[in-house]
Amino acid sequence: MCVALPGRVIELNGTKASVDFSGNIVNAEAGLVNVKVGDRVLVHAGCIIQTMDDCMADELEELFREIEDINV
Repeated sequence: MCVALPGRVIELNGTKASVDFSGNIVNAEAGLVNVKVGDRVLVHAGCIIQTMDDCMADELEELFREIEDINV
């Protein structure tokens, strides 16, 4: 199963973006969606697939934190 993760664009270089995922910096393809530095984005399989407002991105990040805290 693949999961799309929320992050923040911190740098653009052509169609490549550096995206910050809570301190982990990953390069992602930015050519599918118009993005700018500072945008909150959803990344799947190395590609930015959409931009999000801060409220939605914060909700997703909180859900992922809750999932991490579940002890199975």
